[in-house]
Amino acid sequence: MVLLRCQAGPLATRFLKRFLVLIFGRKLDDFHWLGGEERICFLDDEITVPSGTMRGTGDFVRVQDAKMVFLGRKDNQIKRHGKRFNMEYLQQTAEDLCQVEACAVTWYQQEKLILFVVPKDNFEERETFKELQKRLPTHAIPDELVLIEALPLTSHGKVDMSELNKIYHNHLNSRRRDSKLSGAEKLWERLQYLWKSVLGLLDDSTEISKDSVFLYSGGDSLKALRFYEEIEVLVGRAVPGLLEVILSCSVEEVYTHILKTLFPSEDHLMNCDNVVKRKLSEDNGEEFCGKYVKLKSEQSFEVAPGLISFIALSRGNRLFSMNSSKSFPQPNDTVQVGMERRQQPSFLHLLSPSVRKSQEQEYGMEKSRSLPVTNKANKIDAFSVHPSFAECSSGTMAELALCIRWKSNTRRCVDASPLVIIPFTDEVSASVYVGSHSHTMQAIDLDLGEIKWERNLGDRIESSACVSKCGNFIVVGCYDGLVYVLQSSDGEIHWTFVTEDAVKSSAVVDPSTGLVYVGSHDQHVYALDIYKKACIWKIHCEGGAVFSSPCLSFFPHHLYVATLGGLLLAVNPATGNKTWKSCLGKPLFSSPHCNEKYVYVGCVDGSLYCFTHSGEKVWQFSTNGPVFSSPCISSLTKQEIFFGSHDCFIYCCNMEGNLLWKFEATSSVYGTPFVFQSDDLKNKILLAAVSTDGKVWILNAKSGTAEGVDKLPGEVFSSPVVWGTKLVVGCRNDYVYCLDLYKTGKKEQL
Repeated sequence: MVLLRCQAGPLATRFLKRFLVLIFGRKLDDFHWLGGEERICFLDDEITVPSGTMRGTGDFVRVQDAKMVFLGRKDNQIKRHGKRFNMEYLQQTAEDLCQVEACAVTWYQQEKLILFVVPKDNFEERETFKELQKRLPTHAIPDELVLIEALPLTSHGKVDMSELNKIYHNHLNSRRRDSKLSGAEKLWERLQYLWKSVLGLLDDSTEISKDSVFLYSGGDSLKALRFYEEIEVLVGRAVPGLLEVILSCSVEEVYTHILKTLFPSEDHLMNCDNVVKRKLSEDNGEEFCGKYVKLKSEQSFEVAPGLISFIALSRGNRLFSMNSSKSFPQPNDTVQVGMERRQQPSFLHLLSPSVRKSQEQEYGMEKSRSLPVTNKANKIDAFSVHPSFAECSSGTMAELALCIRWKSNTRRCVDASPLVIIPFTDEVSASVYVGSHSHTMQAIDLDLGEIKWERNLGDRIESSACVSKCGNFIVVGCYDGLVYVLQSSDGEIHWTFVTEDAVKSSAVVDPSTGLVYVGSHDQHVYALDIYKKACIWKIHCEGGAVFSSPCLSFFPHHLYVATLGGLLLAVNPATGNKTWKSCLGKPLFSSPHCNEKYVYVGCVDGSLYCFTHSGEKVWQFSTNGPVFSSPCISSLTKQEIFFGSHDCFIYCCNMEGNLLWKFEATSSVYGTPFVFQSDDLKNKILLAAVSTDGKVWILNAKSGTAEGVDKLPGEVFSSPVVWGTKLVVGCRNDYVYCLDLYKTGKKEQL
């Protein structure tokens, strides 16, 4: 057979180019076809085909000096760690090594990249890995190298990929049998090797310090998942709660946690209680679960009888406002409001016309509600092509400029997302509340960037703050296992509640009762009355630590909780009783979010899940990477859900789970997007999102096209919050940034 270049007409050629670049990331000239006017290719039982029919061979070639050089097969192309590449690139690189006789690559269960090697006499596995790391990008480095005597072949003389997968399956079973650990010493030795292997530190011959923390040693959430899976393969069984320990504890505590599972009756087990718990118990001898501790900086404080009028914004368009002493729960939306439905909010005159209109609609002050309508002609699902889809990339011409209004030095990484509070009084300016790894919580003037107060807490702060019903307090979790209730005006500590492990979960407040709900790595969720300084109830989540923020629904009255054990729970907020649960099988770092119909949550299996409020799974939308980003639902675009993925895309789906658009960023998207609107841009509804390489993206929320982009000088795992034309986000270069939005070519602010 002869491979012929496609002779399609101009219109068909343009369509094919666009389609093939979209689907495979290749130009048309790289794809080759069999057929033509004089050559006919029949498939299966065909006896006739239209003249000129072309058959795609699935081969990639390069035309060089009138000859075609075979590059590989399109079905060998995968997307890994958010990057697309052909597995034959890895194979060819490995074959070029002098110590490799022959090799083949498989994408085992679409999870692990395995390199099978027929070695030469001088083969050394560690040296081979070092050479591959020098020559390959990180996303192309294999997860594992397996030595075999010869490559299995099919009857046609091709490498038998199914047989290779069987070989690796048997290899895994053999490893599980052989890895039966004789004792603690062997476990410690193997654990150190895995630690170094996952973190790329095999060249470092020094022993790992027992105090080393995975995330401080160059690890991230994806590497933690791999470390967790490698340990379970090593020990040959599931280790409950292991992922939570990897993410928050030292390697010695990881080791001890595994020992407790493997050798529960051994005398050498160590008691790895939380360090802060030990310090507290040494100081005052109390039982701390369900109690609170008064720290030295606490002052006596009376809660003011009146409520402050304010609006609070946090990640994912979670908006909370309070305007009167009466509380009236709203329907399930991103807005939680403590006011009568028909009572006009006094803060509306302070908002821009577009936002004011949205709020008027929210409180039923117009006779008809004008909801966003999706053009069905532009709607696509995962298998169809949106007309403007190819424009949704980082190369789009920007219409907006972003520049730094101010930045505040927190002295360590800022992974927490900001809380922005706008009080409706001339006496107090708007504030940004955010914590950092430096143990400090800062209150910053939104307009000026001046620090109003700074409070040093007991450990790292990764939790995002929430505001109390009255507006007088800020509630934030801490790595020391405490939930801090700080006075919003000066940062003085009003109360601390002690859990049994690190608190990375962000608290949520119920505007109807004032109760605060927060999760902990101790696998519990707590309902706290911060005014009475009491724990009303706590529940054990069974399915692992609670990393993400709970989500409150009013109709029905549910509290949704996601765990690192892969469990999604619906809880009665008044009693703590569990209503229903669904196990998704993989860790849930994403915070659930709900509207009046559905509950949404992202999962590290690469999917966004949709459930009814009664716990029935409605749909599952799959991406090509783990989803740590939380879904964003806004009152401006109630028919759309926005979220990011580690496959480097920002996604927009409708409520039926169909893909409306996706935008390719330049790195993984960990944070949660934020929807906002500007009158000066013809009322365009915009989406702010960040990628981990520090890029801040402003997208058209309806089409997914880029309107503006800027880059911060550090990685970003925080989520942006926008008020007016000010965008606030944390960065791992130790700073919190406030960016102003401008029209391109104009100096005046929007």
